[in-house]
Amino acid sequence: MTARDNILSRIRAAQGRSGAPDAQERAVVRSYLKAHPPGPRPKSDWEPVAHFSERALTLATTVDRVGAIGDVPQAVARYLEQNNLPRYAVCWPELLELEWPSAGINIEARAARGSDLVGITGAFCAIAETGTLMMLSGPRTPATTSLLPESHIAVVRASRIVRGMEDAWSLLRSEYGAALPRAVNFISGPSRTADIEQTLVLGAHGPYRVHLILVP
Repeated sequence: MTARDNILSRIRAAQGRSGAPDAQERAVVRSYLKAHPPGPRPKSDWEPVAHFSERALTLATTVDRVGAIGDVPQAVARYLEQNNLPRYAVCWPELLELEWPSAGINIEARAARGSDLVGITGAFCAIAETGTLMMLSGPRTPATTSLLPESHIAVVRASRIVRGMEDAWSLLRSEYGAALPRAVNFISGPSRTADIEQTLVLGAHGPYRVHLILVP
């Protein structure tokens, strides 16, 4: 008997069961997993967009809000100027068609490299309860664009802000079905660690700046 078999046997014994699971037991489990029944959740009687912004700010994220997607390049230019950052960035392909030249920003649509200082992405969705971005890896959404540069700027649509983690996974299942991406990353503010003497350090394993631009 392997260690795994031993552990599972002890669990079944504690449940008052013996032997291997029969077909009926397996069918019940499959049905339960397919239904994805929600578990207990805390009260969430707040407005999602406002709550998401509030939670993001507590995570050392900065937040800006614009009236339309076409306003994003100018908003990015303001942020770069305020933080003395170069007007050069890499972005996801879906954002390349915005009017970056009119904002004085040179931009390339590709995965980030170690020398890139600014990465601009979208997000699959955002989670209001925790101020978190849900990112999916893929050819047109390379993970390095949000993970390698020192500054990560994310364009977040208000219509893609969900209340909780459960809603984010439900949205993913409804839009992707069984064809899930290779990786799902959750970003809750700048990278941080307190491994050394419990002193919080930003940017330890990724960007030390995260800036969100909310669009309708």
